[in-house]
Amino acid sequence: MVKTRSKNRVKDKTIEKLLAEEKKPVRVRHEKKGLKVRFLETKGKIKEKRAGRVRLHKSFHRSYREDYQRDLEVPGMMYHIFATFKIIFKNWKLFLPLLIIVVVLNSVLVGIMSESTYTQFQDILDQTSMQVAGGDIGNMAKAGLLLISTVTTGGLSGESSEAATVFGVIIFLIIWLVTIFLLRHRLAGHKVKLRDGLYNAMTPLISTFVVFAVAVIQCIPIFLLIIVYSAAVQTDFLATPFYAFLFFVFAALMIILSGYLLSSSLIALVAVSAPGLYPLKALSAASDLMAGRRVKFILRLVAGVLALAIVWVIVMLPLILFDLWMKTFEWTAGIPFVPICLNVMTCFTAVYVAAYLYLYYRWMLNYDES
Repeated sequence: MVKTRSKNRVKDKTIEKLLAEEKKPVRVRHEKKGLKVRFLETKGKIKEKRAGRVRLHKSFHRSYREDYQRDLEVPGMMYHIFATFKIIFKNWKLFLPLLIIVVVLNSVLVGIMSESTYTQFQDILDQTSMQVAGGDIGNMAKAGLLLISTVTTGGLSGESSEAATVFGVIIFLIIWLVTIFLLRHRLAGHKVKLRDGLYNAMTPLISTFVVFAVAVIQCIPIFLLIIVYSAAVQTDFLATPFYAFLFFVFAALMIILSGYLLSSSLIALVAVSAPGLYPLKALSAASDLMAGRRVKFILRLVAGVLALAIVWVIVMLPLILFDLWMKTFEWTAGIPFVPICLNVMTCFTAVYVAAYLYLYYRWMLNYDES
């Protein structure tokens, strides 16, 4: 009896081993696929991913207006401009402290235009007016020329350096994310404080920076246009009418190319601020959202830029005139009044642009969902 039991135990162990071996996954030896098979499989996967994309145009096929025209019923341009100002001034308790914080950060980390540089602008303008108009130029015209020369020559900040440029980009992204975060919660009816925006809005900072880098890359045609223009001016290339016409065609193509690419990237900068959205998905979603609507968006951008230009003139001209009167006193010679005002207006412009684009993005989403 003892031997029989031991034999049964041995049999039981053998059966358990066989069962365990049967439960193991069977390794199937795959045959090596050819290059053509792998290419077709990859192509099929790409088609599956692009199945839900909005494709209004096909390569080497004629596109009819009925095929690529997409309706978009959103408020008009004037309403959009004033609605943005209204929502900012209505929530001034949120945006005023934000503006003060970013102005201080921009002044410390990036720097503002020095008073000596601004005084040089005044001296050059006085010399020019003496030579051209005999010194009869009025204060209003002088203030306007000072504003134009300061903005167009890049005098809104101090001496540019690599560190200052990096800090400037980071401050702009902070303004962008915090403004959109505050507006998103305010329009949703939530009570939110600036502290919540500063602590919680920075989550998609890296994703926003990636989309911002893509937008900078898409500006390469414009950068190339600037380089070519500077070279053409130095070599008198534009003196010949035919060459000037060729440059005009080249400039139009470069601007259209960058405008086409940037139209979706600007909306992607707004979309990527949503929590949990990756940069490439944001770019893809923004491209689908803007398909067939880029011209309308660009016209709205131009309207916003013109509105901001009018605001700059209305606000800054009286301040420059006040500074010209104030500098008649000797003890006010070193006060950088105008550079500080320019810094404040620059930061306010960043807040306004973020709010302006977010409202348009929200209206487009609401229209597509309806």
